[in-house]
Amino acid sequence: MTDKCYMCLLGILCPLLTGINGAEVTHVFCSSGENVSLPCNNALSGCTSTTWNYNRHSSAVELVAGGKKKNDIERHERLNVGSDCSLNINKVTKEDYGSYTCCQYVNRQEYGTDVHVYLHVLQVSLSSTETEIRPGSSVTLSCQLYHYQIFCDTLVRTDGIQLIWVNQTGVNLTTDSRYQISPPGHCISTLTTTLLNEDHNREWRCQVTQRNEVKTSAAYIVKYSTPVTTQTVTTVTSSKTATTTNTSVISTQPVIGIVVAAAFAVLTVVILLVICKKKS
Repeated sequence: MTDKCYMCLLGILCPLLTGINGAEVTHVFCSSGENVSLPCNNALSGCTSTTWNYNRHSSAVELVAGGKKKNDIERHERLNVGSDCSLNINKVTKEDYGSYTCCQYVNRQEYGTDVHVYLHVLQVSLSSTETEIRPGSSVTLSCQLYHYQIFCDTLVRTDGIQLIWVNQTGVNLTTDSRYQISPPGHCISTLTTTLLNEDHNREWRCQVTQRNEVKTSAAYIVKYSTPVTTQTVTTVTSSKTATTTNTSVISTQPVIGIVVAAAFAVLTVVILLVICKKKS
């Protein structure tokens, strides 16, 4: 995972939105597990006047007051305030999506215009019922964009937001009949396939794109619980016929052992015959 998340100002993404009471609105896309920095463009020097509030369930939670994070809140260990008064969130989870508001207070009076940041989180998870990941099993991956305030239809139809599955080289997997991918145009996309031996350590990635520009992505890497053994075949080429034949290479060590044992047995019999002849 990288520590880079993508943001865009109102008017670049979601042009139909008008903001909140004229306030600046920024949309940030980030993948689960990444670190993200939410900007506070109205901050005063020193950050001592900065307050950060979080809202997702119609009730605001104060995260930062006077430029210092609150330690009596959930997830406070993952929060810190940057030197530019931005709110930094480490190891983002899907529970972090929502609305963040940066406000300035001078002498206990609100100062200037609030900055609203909408954080949208992308997550890829395994949704199969298989208890063990192994070759031959069918797996289904789910990719979901947890978005706030905006209807998914608006993101898709108006702003050109799409979820796209690609392999480790960036090739769109819809071109491969091996994969069954749910129809595009939703904020949830699934990928189903049957695993092969060579899929161990293979990466499948879900991208959030806006008009072919990648905003963020999340990956799933196949890991088999037990090593996959493959049968090796030695290829021998005949110089006379210029044809290639597959032959099994047999070790000569067991043959030598059998010959030695047989020779020893014959020698023993000869010695016994000589001894018996002398006695007679």
